[in-house]
Amino acid sequence: MAFLDPDHPMFRRAWVRWATAIVPLAWAVLEFAQGGPFWGILFGAAGIYAFYVLILNRKGGGTGGTDGKEG
Repeated sequence: MAFLDPDHPMFRRAWVRWATAIVPLAWAVLEFAQGGPFWGILFGAAGIYAFYVLILNRKGGGTGGTDGKEG
């Protein structure tokens, strides 16, 4: 079982994949700006991992072909 499964039906839509990667990265920036390096590193690592798994290393390539369409 993977920590973040890119083949899960929830990640079919491109905007969900991008949001899953960008939100933790944005939160990391906020934590660093407020002086919380531990949480900044933690959320930054989570965002980088999500970006790698869901965007860069996604099997099936590109937008997935089923953006916004079920079945």
